[in-house]
Amino acid sequence: MEFIAPDANRFAILKELLEKAALGYKVLDAAGSRHFIVSPPPPSGRLSKLLEGRPPTILVAHYDRAEGSPGANDNSAAVFILLQTAKKLAGNNVNNWSVIFTDKEELKTGEGLREQGSYALAEGLKNSRMENSRIFCFDTCGSGDTLVVSATLESLIKKEGGGEKLRGSMLELRKLALETAHNIKLTKTTLAPTPFSDDAGFFRAGLAAQTITMLPSGECKGLLSELKKNKGYAETLINAAFSQNAVPHFIPETWRSLNSPNDTCERLTPEHFGIVVSFAEALCRH
Repeated sequence: MEFIAPDANRFAILKELLEKAALGYKVLDAAGSRHFIVSPPPPSGRLSKLLEGRPPTILVAHYDRAEGSPGANDNSAAVFILLQTAKKLAGNNVNNWSVIFTDKEELKTGEGLREQGSYALAEGLKNSRMENSRIFCFDTCGSGDTLVVSATLESLIKKEGGGEKLRGSMLELRKLALETAHNIKLTKTTLAPTPFSDDAGFFRAGLAAQTITMLPSGECKGLLSELKKNKGYAETLINAAFSQNAVPHFIPETWRSLNSPNDTCERLTPEHFGIVVSFAEALCRH
């Protein structure tokens, strides 16, 4: 409740939570954004040799919120979910992962993808030779029982280009996400276009990132039904061709409440948070 309070200093609260959890982190300042990078201690000896050449898994959740919104689902829930995931990974001595809590995912009117915090972050990852990392963005994961693997980035690549390498990397991430869900026996999983997250900024910088979200099963069924008859669904999401005052009727109710005063804790379903924690942890073990 402190984190979603109107006057919350979310940076300071998250910093305190990381320190209380004894999670090692550093703050990266990039183009006016402040990102938290949480990582386990570097491996040494034989373990270091075993991990050599294996791309690290990076779990991402933005901790900023739209102005005027409590931001309970977008994106406070995913922040707390990944905090729990990081504690489990560290406690079980899992290596070769990082959790990044990003700033400035929410764009203001007139800003483009190069102003998104993940764009500058992606440039930094490339410069640090981490461009082959397996990046998964967790956004609006606090409401619902169905894991949704986003397919919107593929539609954007088809629309704007980006090269076969980028598309291939994106398809590999999607395959890994679906395989992981299958391996841990998640029976409610679907592939569908979703609103953009930090994946948009990563894309603009030339890095693939796979967004993961959650929806209630009823809304998910409605989404899949609409996709069959509405060929422009993904295009609508890409263009964000609607405002909070004129959201198309076919957009799931959970998404309709985002970036608005309606994004309150009453909409959250904490009984399902464990699904996302288990999935995120499994991605880092894959």
